[in-house]
Amino acid sequence: MAFNKIKRNPTRPVQVGAIQIGGGAPIAVQSMAATRTQDIDATVRQVELIQAAGADLVRIAVDSKADVRALSEVRDRTRPTGANLSVDLQESYRLITDVAPFVDKVRYNPGHLHHHEKDKPVEAKVAFIAEQAVHHDVALRVGVNCGSVDPVLKEKFGKDDVGAMVESALQHTRILDDLGFTRYVVSMKDSDWRKVVEGNRRFAIDRPEIPLHLGVTEAGMPPDGIIKTRVAFEQLISEGIGDTIRVSLTLPFDDKGQEITVGREILDDIANGRFRSVPASLDHGLNIISCPSCSRVENEKFIELAQDVKEMSTYAADYDVTIAVMGCRVNGPGETDDADIGMWCGPLGVNLKRGEELVGHFPYDTVLNETKRLLDELIEDKTPAAAPAGVED
Repeated sequence: MAFNKIKRNPTRPVQVGAIQIGGGAPIAVQSMAATRTQDIDATVRQVELIQAAGADLVRIAVDSKADVRALSEVRDRTRPTGANLSVDLQESYRLITDVAPFVDKVRYNPGHLHHHEKDKPVEAKVAFIAEQAVHHDVALRVGVNCGSVDPVLKEKFGKDDVGAMVESALQHTRILDDLGFTRYVVSMKDSDWRKVVEGNRRFAIDRPEIPLHLGVTEAGMPPDGIIKTRVAFEQLISEGIGDTIRVSLTLPFDDKGQEITVGREILDDIANGRFRSVPASLDHGLNIISCPSCSRVENEKFIELAQDVKEMSTYAADYDVTIAVMGCRVNGPGETDDADIGMWCGPLGVNLKRGEELVGHFPYDTVLNETKRLLDELIEDKTPAAAPAGVED
């Protein structure tokens, strides 16, 4: 099926700097700077590198006043290149006041709004975000992650985490619409490509007019991360769902442009009817989840650790075990809970988990041995997973 024959959802247009998302515009491809925002030279170089790969939008994480000051200079130095910048708010929603003057779009996570000013209604916090967006002429992204969904919805939906994710997105679209603010896009992400497909399908049925940002979060390292992402994109985009994409890969800083290259290759394949088969065994055997390296990473050893875990664990390839390697304190604690072995990395060491239980905090140079010990314990009583025959999707 050629892309020009695919009927895309008639989403409303959202202006983001010099580009338009939705409203029939070409699907925008974006990535995120992996460097520390306060390392201004490195961040400017990263933005330029990602742009050179063909990015429509580059996202930067901001978590402090020092990050805001750095962002201001990054904006000044990248403005002549025409870079469209987005910023990723973390747990302090009020930072939008400081960052909005320097970017074209702001992403907030509904699941993080409960962290501060807990007595204040969510509606009031969203109203503040929308007010600042209007004042500074920026777009918003309502970015929901399965692993960090609002705890109230998590409790309400129980094991239906996709339902909780979709309901969170729908709630926030209603809040923004009631405020008269419609310059926003929505994303619903998970490390499981099936949940990404299911969540976006559910949402698109209810709100087909809202532009969707597609991505498989913490997809991992190539080639596995590319495969998971490709499968999700092929299914959704071929159904007319999706207006902008992000390929999230764990890569060395100098290779972040590969996210853009891979994204455009996938779009080109879909446009020309080149679809890949989806083996039924895709979700069987060892599954390594790792987040994309970004400016929230507090120690660059995280990237090397993720690669070492992949190499170390090859002997367990046929066992149904999930290992999650997260690079920061924002996503690490919650988004490793569903893994058999979870690792979230701090500046000096790694928090190692078995399921939701914290095993301990270990230095980077010893945590791999501890991880192998846990892995050996997990597979001791397991039998290798049967690999069904492949099927065409």
